[in-house]
Amino acid sequence: MTSTAQSSTGTQPKLRRTLATWAAISLSVAAMGASLAININPQGAGATVGRAVPLTFVLATVGVLLVAYGFARVCSRLSHAGSVFGLTGITIGPRAGVVAGWSLFGAYLSFMLTTSMTAGIFGAEFLRGLGVYDTTPAIVPWIIALVAVGIATLLAISPVKKSMATLLWVEICTTAVIAIIAVVVVVRVVGGTAPGGQHFTLDMFTVPPGISTSTLFLGIVFGFLSFAGFEAAASLGEETTNPKRAIPIAIFGVALFGGLFYIVGTTVEMLGFGTDTAGVDAFSKSASLFGTLGEQYVAPVVGDLVTLGTAISAMGCALATAVAASRLLFALNRGALEHRGFTKVSAKTGTPVTATLFVCGLAAAIIVLIRLAVTDAAFDLFAWSGTVGTLVLLVAYALFSVGAWYYLCVRAPRQGHKAAILDYVVPVLAVGVIGYTMVRNVSPWPTTAPGRANIIIAAIWVIAIIVVIVAAPKTTRRIAESLSHDEGLATEAGYLAVAVEEVDEHLNRHDHHTPASTPVAADGATP
Repeated sequence: MTSTAQSSTGTQPKLRRTLATWAAISLSVAAMGASLAININPQGAGATVGRAVPLTFVLATVGVLLVAYGFARVCSRLSHAGSVFGLTGITIGPRAGVVAGWSLFGAYLSFMLTTSMTAGIFGAEFLRGLGVYDTTPAIVPWIIALVAVGIATLLAISPVKKSMATLLWVEICTTAVIAIIAVVVVVRVVGGTAPGGQHFTLDMFTVPPGISTSTLFLGIVFGFLSFAGFEAAASLGEETTNPKRAIPIAIFGVALFGGLFYIVGTTVEMLGFGTDTAGVDAFSKSASLFGTLGEQYVAPVVGDLVTLGTAISAMGCALATAVAASRLLFALNRGALEHRGFTKVSAKTGTPVTATLFVCGLAAAIIVLIRLAVTDAAFDLFAWSGTVGTLVLLVAYALFSVGAWYYLCVRAPRQGHKAAILDYVVPVLAVGVIGYTMVRNVSPWPTTAPGRANIIIAAIWVIAIIVVIVAAPKTTRRIAESLSHDEGLATEAGYLAVAVEEVDEHLNRHDHHTPASTPVAADGATP
């Protein structure tokens, strides 16, 4: 059975509003996966910027909070299951909304691969620690990754309240263990009883000799990767009971928590390993940063607990990205396609079951395909999918931030909502930080084949949807019409009626074909 609701445009699939604020927070917390990210992402930055890893996370925190400000301000007035698809579509136009939504969908799909492979890597390491085998067979992480996808699938199609509660408790438990290890590390370093003679220092907040300040933006990509998913609560815009309050709290609160957690956590990690050459080298080579510190500073069993907790947290993160991706796919199909196979909502659970099964099935198929045809190294897929996902995520963030500025500073004042001073500045700064980060990670062109392939795949993903949108003017009409009637956007969507009329006019004038040179502008008027 499916659940639907009537609108002026016909039968409009509709999700259930059953979630409280804590559930929205749970999704963003789990999708960001702070306890997972703090263990496996900083090493990448360490290989680039040395001891200055915490400094790169300070910069990443600033960039993410700039983006989070736009989300919080816009989501206090608008809500939509399509996250940046609906929000950008209503602020600067349906075509931009589809590009933003498609980019974010690609990011969530990529991160589902990243997190499920992380579960595989840490799960295999935990089994090795238990003595199941002396040397990890290459196939084991891949099998565990597929199991993680299977578990995520089962939980994602269950009632969403149950899934959110599971996500929150998984993250709380793992974070608690990490916090205990952090306290022990600081106490022992300050007290002069660190295992390697490490001493207290704040050198990690200075740029090492031989490394330029601009190089920090090569490492900052791992910071953005660590925050990825903080905005996932926006995809619950049609399932929370008070979205205009709950979602801003969830998004900005999780971004702020993540920033503090990452800055303090990476500082403790650098203290624990040491900021000299040997310490940075050990830091960069660690498979699990707090797992290693737990083993060295507390007891081997604590390191095993962190490894297990990280594997479970990764499964929770895979679940969170599956939930967010399925809502995005649901909303994109509801607004863009005539065939609505992905918009079926279960009458029993209230979840978009078909979209969820497709997302999880696609993730599993990609894992199998990569293992059979490309590589047998689990870490390769982890690194590749994480990089591709971050690049397309930045595209979505940039488009949303542009739309946030236009909406807050131009559209809203026309409707009697005075813009705040920060509205004029913060989204512009967000676009600047995102733009520079992307340029710095593309130029100079990577020297390695995987590095070049990651950029090319991300570019193809974004360019492909732009080509489709330009070549399909009827789709623009359907998107604008759909968004103008969606529950969380309808009160702000009056200008889209003009967009619908003008697209119809062009279709009729040119025998149902609109030239690519006649786009619909943000305010509904053609240039």
